[in-house]
Amino acid sequence: MSILFVLLTFLVILGITYVRRNQAPQPAVQLPQFDRIAGPEVTQIAGVEVPQKFAFHPGHMWAHDEGHQNARVGIDAFAANLFGQIDSMEVAELNRWVRQGQRLCTVRQGGQSVDLLSPVEGVVVSLNHEVLKNPNLAVEDPYRDGWVCVVKAPELSTNTRNLLHSSVIPAWIQNETALLAGMVQQLNPALAQDGGLPIKGLFFRLDPSIRQKVAKEFFR
Repeated sequence: MSILFVLLTFLVILGITYVRRNQAPQPAVQLPQFDRIAGPEVTQIAGVEVPQKFAFHPGHMWAHDEGHQNARVGIDAFAANLFGQIDSMEVAELNRWVRQGQRLCTVRQGGQSVDLLSPVEGVVVSLNHEVLKNPNLAVEDPYRDGWVCVVKAPELSTNTRNLLHSSVIPAWIQNETALLAGMVQQLNPALAQDGGLPIKGLFFRLDPSIRQKVAKEFFR
């Protein structure tokens, strides 16, 4: 009888311990924290700032390898100049899987919007909340405080092979600038200017039909 009592007591203690353990609050999962990029070395190409060691998507989003398969992502200076100012930015939510070339964020200005594409494929693990509060950071300081998010990209090395790197960037930027100037001159001469980068904030000043053509050409 005493053995049965001891056994029952032992089972009761095990049960209480199990319940308490499952009721105990679980520690919150800590997402990685990312501060601004510490002063990337920047050069000027056709009036456009281009940081070294960054890779660029043809849709004018950049990616910077942060190590451990993390890619910090943002809008490049060419797009920033085109937009000039933005009212709001909508970014894919945390833990969302995005594919390379899939919509990552949407910028809006005065009831108009344009989608921008992810330069890499992976899971969004960090958002720049300062940019969400003040979207103009993304166009005023695109390579430092204005970064948009960080994507955990398991195939980052493969993804970056599809991006534009140092040796081809100067020719690409010069071609994009000349192409944009030519399009504006042809489609809306009143907004064109002689040489160099087209006027700041041009994109949202274009007529809707022209803006659609420009978006298709440069943010594809």
